[in-house]
Amino acid sequence: MSDHGFHVHGPHDHEIEHVAEHGSHDPAAGTIAVATAIIATVGALFSYMGGATQANAGLYKNDAAIKKTEASNQWNFYQSKSSKQNMAELASVLVADDKRPKYLDEVERYKKEKADIKLAAEKLEAEATEWDKKSGEQLHQHHRWAQATTALQVSIALAAMALLTKKRWLERGMFAVAGLGVVLGALAALHI
Repeated sequence: MSDHGFHVHGPHDHEIEHVAEHGSHDPAAGTIAVATAIIATVGALFSYMGGATQANAGLYKNDAAIKKTEASNQWNFYQSKSSKQNMAELASVLVADDKRPKYLDEVERYKKEKADIKLAAEKLEAEATEWDKKSGEQLHQHHRWAQATTALQVSIALAAMALLTKKRWLERGMFAVAGLGVVLGALAALHI
């Protein structure tokens, strides 16, 4: 045990230290290292975009819920006007003929108020549907960004294995999976 506690290296740490001290005899190592840095940078950008679209999806879903609540309030208001209209209709039948016009006027007023309330409620429901649609689109885009980010992370893992094992097929796999990640990122950017 040293003065600073335990220090455990993984196999890749030893390889990196060896290359740093003695240089690399593998010309592909530099290519893989640069490619890994580029892939990591692109992956960070994709990850940021994935987080942004996820946040947008949540905000849009919240806006949809607010609009649904407002629409529900309007429909409750509509129902209360219907109840009042029904009471006025009943009163117009039960009262003396000289009081009937007053209640018939109320019936007409409630009909007009209900029509305005119905329009407002339907408009709010349409807005809620539109916010839900936007939320779904953002969530789909988020999944594309997440898929792209995951592919790039797998590519970085393949790069580490290619450096350690010096296997060309792993290097080719790294580039293939990175290409897949870039394609998925392009699909996300194009909203596909």
